[in-house]
Amino acid sequence: MAEWLNNTFYGFDNGVFNAFHDLAIKAGGFFTPLFKAVSVIGTKGIIFFVLAIVLMLFSKTRKQGVCMFGALCIGAIIASLILKNTVARVRPYEASAEYTAFWEYVGGATSDSFCFPSGHTTMIAAAMTAMFICFNKKWSWTGFLGVILMGVSRVYLIAHYTTDVIGGIIVGTVSAIAAYLITKLIFYILEKYKDKKFCAWCLNFDIKSCFKKKTETEESEK
Repeated sequence: MAEWLNNTFYGFDNGVFNAFHDLAIKAGGFFTPLFKAVSVIGTKGIIFFVLAIVLMLFSKTRKQGVCMFGALCIGAIIASLILKNTVARVRPYEASAEYTAFWEYVGGATSDSFCFPSGHTTMIAAAMTAMFICFNKKWSWTGFLGVILMGVSRVYLIAHYTTDVIGGIIVGTVSAIAAYLITKLIFYILEKYKDKKFCAWCLNFDIKSCFKKKTETEESEK
C-alpha cells in the first residue's frame, strides 16, 4: 500500500513539497515557528480531548462533548492503531535525501511512527467536524480553517506527504459522522430511560451545580 501511494501520487506530493520548500527559503524561515507551534498544539489531539471533556461537564453541551470525544477516539483507533501500521508508509524525510534536506532546513522533529494518515490532521478534523455537526453552523465552520492550517504545517515541516494529510481529513470526517450517529443512539437510550437514576444523572449532571452547592454550603457555615 505504501509503495502504491508513493508511486501513484509522487508527482503531486513532490510538487507540494517543492512549493513549500521554496516558500520556506523565500520567506527566510518566517513561517517555521508558526507551523511548529501549530504542530505542537495538535500533538496526540490532547487539547481537543480536554475540550471535549470540558463540554461533557455541562448539561447543555454534554451531547456535543460526547460526540467530539467519540470522534477523537474513533479517529485515533482508525489512524494510529489500524491504518498507520497496515499501510506502513515511512516518513518523507526518511524516504528521500532531497526531502531530508528540506526537513533539515525547517528543523522538523522526528517521529517513530509511520506517516499515513496524518494523526495530527485526523484529530483536528475529527474534532472540528464534530463541532460543525453539533454547533451553530454560522461560526462552527471556522474550525475547518484550523484543519487547513494543521495540514499545511505538517507538510511544510516535511513530517507528512500531502496525501497523508488528505487521508487524515477523510478519516477524521468519517470518524465524526460515526460518532454523531453513536451519540444520537446513546442519548436516545438515556432519554428513553431517564426515569432511571443513572440515565437521569448522565442527562442532568452539571459541574456548575457542584460549585453552586459548595458556595451555598460555605455561606451557610459563616
